[in-house]
Amino acid sequence: MTRERRAKLNGMESAGQGRQAGGTPRAALAELLAGNRRFVSGQPIHGHDVTAAAATASGDQQPYAVVLGCIDSRVPLEAIFDQTFGAICVIRTGGHVLDRAVCGSIEYVVGQLGVPLVMVLGHERCGAVGAAVDALRGGERPGGSLAHLVDEIAPAVLEVGLDDPAVLPLAIRRHVRRTVDALRVDDLLAGPVAAQRVAVVGGLYDLATGEVALLDPT
Repeated sequence: MTRERRAKLNGMESAGQGRQAGGTPRAALAELLAGNRRFVSGQPIHGHDVTAAAATASGDQQPYAVVLGCIDSRVPLEAIFDQTFGAICVIRTGGHVLDRAVCGSIEYVVGQLGVPLVMVLGHERCGAVGAAVDALRGGERPGGSLAHLVDEIAPAVLEVGLDDPAVLPLAIRRHVRRTVDALRVDDLLAGPVAAQRVAVVGGLYDLATGEVALLDPT
């Protein structure tokens, strides 16, 4: 094994052991944001290297965070946080909308894998939120399952107000906060959150700069 490849694997192992390195929500959030800073600075230490995948295949997974984000192709979650195989769990839906499968998945990684951090990540110019704004302004509910996305995002839009000239960016932020609030009172997450064993935080990804900003810094 070359020195460069060995260094990559060692770096992967240290980043993939977030719970051992800190084990707290604060330590997990610090690691996640440190990865984003590496990404923004153009100095990532992880990539899609098959040797990293092989190194994690023989043992149990030990992720330190779960990130719920949007399906937008411009927001690849492992890349923007510079995380390797086994480090984080990722869930993506249109506009990071919650449903039973999403909540059950988060409950699983928190309850069974001991993950201490849940991040809800929205992003600028979100098409799902834009679709909700358009539907409410036009007074026409879309057909199919797209209606579910619109219905779930609509309350955030209405709280901001359709007449607000900044309705889209404000509704994006409001929708992230509403999603965070919903997860904090989830039946199986409320206890760990109240005991401060788990944190649920919201963030916003800037498409232009690649930066992730916390909406409610902790």
